[in-house]
Amino acid sequence: MNKYAVCRYLATGNSFISLHYEYLLGATTVREIVRDTCDAIWECLKLAYMPATDKNDWIRTADEFYERTNFPNCIGAVDGKHIRIRKPNESVSQFFNYKNCFSTVLMAMADADYCFTSVEVGAYGSSSDSNVFKKSTFEKLLESNKLNIPDPRVLPSDAEGLSMPFVLVGDELFTLSEHVLRPYTNKKLTFLKHMYITTGCQEHEG
Repeated sequence: MNKYAVCRYLATGNSFISLHYEYLLGATTVREIVRDTCDAIWECLKLAYMPATDKNDWIRTADEFYERTNFPNCIGAVDGKHIRIRKPNESVSQFFNYKNCFSTVLMAMADADYCFTSVEVGAYGSSSDSNVFKKSTFEKLLESNKLNIPDPRVLPSDAEGLSMPFVLVGDELFTLSEHVLRPYTNKKLTFLKHMYITTGCQEHEG
């Protein structure tokens, strides 16, 4: 009976109250069953679907990004996703986001095949992607050089032979750092500079 309640919750998102009536289990009991089951699933499958990444894995991912996007030394794309939720009791405004609803944030990194390589969920919806990323376990490991990221390497077709670090790519909300890049912002650009950024024409430089 317990496993059916868990499957129903994961498949449909039914509330614990509705499952309480459907399976004649206390709402608190259902909540604990779902939480314990999800923890067990994660512990059993995390090494199979999100194994620890070594230097060869990062290099392989970077090569795949370059082959498909012509962007070198990229080891992943990172972004946040707001998961809409009901307002938690006594949460005040922590989960209220800029879309005028309540949410929790899923922060994830994906490889060139669009597969997650790192996920972290549970941050307040009121937090920006940049702040969520700064407080994430992944970012702390990144800053402390504990992710086995390879040493910088020379970019393809670089005549000067300068070595550049491997990087993640994110949108404009992320903060630039040694291993995180974001696109140029289009704010307060002259027409000529905007043309240079979008076309790469050397004649518009400056």
